[in-house]
Amino acid sequence: MGHTIAAKKKLLARVRRIQGQSAALEKSLENETECLAVLQQIAAIKGAINGLMKEVLEGHMRVHLGADNITQAEREIEVEQVISVLKSYLK
Repeated sequence: MGHTIAAKKKLLARVRRIQGQSAALEKSLENETECLAVLQQIAAIKGAINGLMKEVLEGHMRVHLGADNITQAEREIEVEQVISVLKSYLK
């Protein structure tokens, strides 16, 4: 978990931007904004979520899978856990 703690400020800033984007989307829907603008907001949120996922996943892989001090069995468990999360994310 060290990589998320080290990047805590940066990751929280991303999450807060996503929250702002989500709030803007909600407001757009309440105000009956045109479909194209709503679709653009949804695409922006999806891009922001994907960027957050990429950043956390990359950090996890570098710190946990790239570690020299874990056994092959531990590495295989980590790989399976990452695969499981990715399968869930990509549904």
